[in-house]
Amino acid sequence: MKASVSLFMLIVALPASAHQPVMDMAPRWADGFGFQLRHEHYGSDERKRGSDSIDNPLGIGRFVDTTWIEGVYTFDRSLRATIKVPYIDQLRIATINGSSVRQQNQGIGDVVLGLPLKRYKNQGATTQNWGLTPSIRIPTGTSSGDFPNSDGSWDMGLSVSYSWENPFIYQLYDLYYWHQGPGKRSMQTGDSWGLDVNVGLHPWHDNDENTGLFVLWDVSVRHDDAPNAQNLTTASGGDRVQTGPILVYYRDSFMVRAEFKLLAYERVDGLGTSRGNEFSLAVGFAF
Repeated sequence: MKASVSLFMLIVALPASAHQPVMDMAPRWADGFGFQLRHEHYGSDERKRGSDSIDNPLGIGRFVDTTWIEGVYTFDRSLRATIKVPYIDQLRIATINGSSVRQQNQGIGDVVLGLPLKRYKNQGATTQNWGLTPSIRIPTGTSSGDFPNSDGSWDMGLSVSYSWENPFIYQLYDLYYWHQGPGKRSMQTGDSWGLDVNVGLHPWHDNDENTGLFVLWDVSVRHDDAPNAQNLTTASGGDRVQTGPILVYYRDSFMVRAEFKLLAYERVDGLGTSRGNEFSLAVGFAF
């Protein structure tokens, strides 16, 4: 019974673009734990001024691959701790003195720690909960070089979430905010806020094998304040809306999740590079 409930909550609570830790809803009993490995990719060579695409004769672009190792431990049903450790492999083509220059960097990024607090209400086969998650981002990534993967700042985050589910339908709404502290080398990344919505169906479940499939749809909205002129990371200011399907297969305590996010709208501050579409693939376990 624990494995079944744990897996259900784990696989439907994976808003990849939200800054709330992805396993904050599983498991639901004291001394439970889970972990997952998740890879995400985004990037493009589309140049934009505001919301308009412009010519890009020098081929300026950026491409970022991040592999996350993420874990959760539950002290009890309403209190848990989470950790997210990223490994970043990033590439960009930038202009220096009128020429295009290739810059690349790999390494551990900034670790994120969270303390999700949950309040549950059960009504027969229906369950709902409110969540409040304070988080801290620790500057474990490098802030040196011409293309650092961290600005070296200590950052504070807060997420407010609500979810509702029954055996056939799931809904998750997650509103989050990050305050960026002052970084090293005078770098300063702008504050950000966002909203993630996951709505979907549970069309197949085999009780005998504890196997099934979820089909979800994601909508993500995000605003980033512009970084200062000294910032050398991939951070940029503007607004974007992403949306796309999520497919989840699970068997007992194991699950696989694939997600595609189409960039439906984007506005960059001034002149910048489009984020492009995003894809992520995750495998996870809960115990």
